Amino acid sequence: MMMQAQLHCLCLFTLYLTTGYGQEGKFSGPLKPMTFSIFEGQGPSQIIFQFKASPLAVTFKLTGETDDIFQIQPDGLLYHNKALDRETRAVHKLQVSALDAHGNTVEGPVPITIEVKDINDNRPVFLQPKYEGSVRQNSRPGSQELDPLKNPFYNLVVSVEDMGGQKEHSFSDSTSVDITVKENIWKAPEPVEIEENSTNPYPIKITQVQWNDPGALYSLVDKEKPSKFPFLIDQEGDIYVTQPLDREEKDAYVFYAVAKDEHGKPLAFPLQIQVKVKDINDNPPTCPSTVTVLEVQENEQIGSSIGTLIAHDMDEENTVNSVLRYRIVDQTPKVPRDGLFLVQTYLGTFQLAVQSLRKRDTPQYNLTVEVSDKDFKTLCFVQINIIDINDQIPIFEKPDYGNLTLPEDTAIGTVILTIQATDADEPHTGSSKILYRITQGDSEGRLEIETDPETNTGYVKVKKPLDFEAVAVHNIVFQAENPEPLVLGVQYNASSSATFRLTVTDVNEAPQFSQQVYQAKVSEDVAKGTKVGNVTAKDPEGLDISYSLRGDKRGWLKIDPVTGEIFSVAPLDREAESLYRVQVVATEVGGASLSSTAQLHLTLMDVNDNPPRLAKEYTGLFFCYPPKAPESLIFEATDDDQQSFRGRHFTFSLGSESLQKDWEVSKINGTHASLSTKHTDFEERVYHIPVRINDGGRPPLEGTVSLPVTFCKCVEDSCFQPAGHMPGIPTVGVTVGVLLTTFLVIGIILAVVFFQIKKNKGQRNVESAQASEVKPLRN
Repeated sequence: MMMQAQLHCLCLFTLYLTTGYGQEGKFSGPLKPMTFSIFEGQGPSQIIFQFKASPLAVTFKLTGETDDIFQIQPDGLLYHNKALDRETRAVHKLQVSALDAHGNTVEGPVPITIEVKDINDNRPVFLQPKYEGSVRQNSRPGSQELDPLKNPFYNLVVSVEDMGGQKEHSFSDSTSVDITVKENIWKAPEPVEIEENSTNPYPIKITQVQWNDPGALYSLVDKEKPSKFPFLIDQEGDIYVTQPLDREEKDAYVFYAVAKDEHGKPLAFPLQIQVKVKDINDNPPTCPSTVTVLEVQENEQIGSSIGTLIAHDMDEENTVNSVLRYRIVDQTPKVPRDGLFLVQTYLGTFQLAVQSLRKRDTPQYNLTVEVSDKDFKTLCFVQINIIDINDQIPIFEKPDYGNLTLPEDTAIGTVILTIQATDADEPHTGSSKILYRITQGDSEGRLEIETDPETNTGYVKVKKPLDFEAVAVHNIVFQAENPEPLVLGVQYNASSSATFRLTVTDVNEAPQFSQQVYQAKVSEDVAKGTKVGNVTAKDPEGLDISYSLRGDKRGWLKIDPVTGEIFSVAPLDREAESLYRVQVVATEVGGASLSSTAQLHLTLMDVNDNPPRLAKEYTGLFFCYPPKAPESLIFEATDDDQQSFRGRHFTFSLGSESLQKDWEVSKINGTHASLSTKHTDFEERVYHIPVRINDGGRPPLEGTVSLPVTFCKCVEDSCFQPAGHMPGIPTVGVTVGVLLTTFLVIGIILAVVFFQIKKNKGQRNVESAQASEVKPLRN
């Protein structure tokens, strides 16, 4: 026994040395709570950790869930002497205590947790060597091909493998499964036809469904969820219709039969039930409207189609129940005879049967038409209007409207002539309405004619200004026409035309510019005397023209009075006015000196002629004094040039190199930068920091700005201002200085007075002493 213990200690000692245990570090350390993870199945005598204790401890004690597996050596070496089994115990809770030579606890007990990590050391096992089951034909997904007539029985071998079958050391097991295929009687029935409006007693059984096993609970589901559902199912699976159906209301129904178990769980997929409503002839024909109105021209040929009456039957289309027949049963009036019209029996199209009609005889016919199906008849009414044809041309009341003289400045819209033609066709129709147009003598469209729709009177008006210089005499030809085409064989002739002579007299007119607005562009930095534009005007009477400018408020331009050329006479400035508008005046030389005006819009194109500047006045920049750390403030730059020209990409730098040890300027983006302090050694005063800003233009322009930054004592994030201190009032320091000076002057005066008093008192004392000395001499 002693020999076995010595051998065991020797083995541990050997393992202890070869594995590096005993060295301070990963596998040894002070006594404290710890957790270890150990794989199950490892061999015995596996060292876990070596604990170190205070010098007073001479041995260690292990307690808790050791299960005779875990032990500890007197020197603190914790190990296990048997293989661990996670399935027996997954976690061991231990306690380790350090003892002195008398067995007293020096440290601990300290909790130690051993977690047993799993390894794949158990194979999967089926609970029984053989299984039996059954499946219904087409009862669930994956079994659609099962047919009990072909293969009523299947024997399967099912295997199971752990670790997902991906490990080399996985375990497996297998078993036998016998499957019997049974017929599935849960099948959708054939579509059902139900005759509409049946008089049989309800409910009426229409079909049946049945689950494979007894005890199923049946219900019907309609996905459309109608307001009324005329079907039900009993618990035998019989499906009934509960009320008469109307095909014209709904011609087909599709719903589903559902089978559930006693817990409300569906046993299989729902079965679709299809019901078609069979039509019966239960609807009479209906007319499209109270009266169907058709039209026919009075010169229409025999056999011409006049129009169609389309009646409707709500019974099923393309069946004998909805085939309609048409028959004329009455014509009013029967002049010049009865039977003037025919109707096609199955189409309802009307034709002229005998002869052409004349509106003057009868302007309207009323027909009564019988529309029938195989069981019902309906009377519909048709009105046929006889339309007049355009067989009469307009005729002017006189062929010549004489001469008229007008000045060329006659106002637009002035009625200068009234014309009249008449038409013998039916009044207030397209055949008798007259439209007037000018076919000769007004190629430029200076005149227009408006027609009174009631009287067909034509009013000739001035549409555009008359122009003596262009045309002095207009020989006008008027044409009167109908909007409706004339019938074949009838044509317009000289009776539909009339003439008129218009003489235009000259009026002295003002010069006319070639355009009312002249556009010009020029760069703002052009030299004085540069031509910037040109205008032209003509006098209708051919007089010379003198040009001048009006509204040149900045005195930038001058115009050549003869040629109309415009020049710059002073520096232009886009930033002052980017679009410069002036009026150009053209005055005729001689005559009545009439004038007219046009606009000159001069667009000034930008050049980079403005240095950058601050976007606003920065007067309230401050840092709290004394500063505790370097700080920054942000400022923005801009300039007056166009943004598209300069692109707003400024660069920033300090205006003096001597400031670089105290200040720093950093660019944030194209328009913003920050001014930062580099230390905290600043005085309580105002610093004026010069900053150079460059716009990067062509050519680049640079400006230097000054940022006033104040270091001041702060109260609530703002500079402290003493109460009552206003500009012009002395500060506290000045006041104290004045007071001290006053006190000093007063002190000097008091000292002089005191010295003088003391001096006078001394003289009096001398005189008194001398008097005392003399007195004895007088005795």
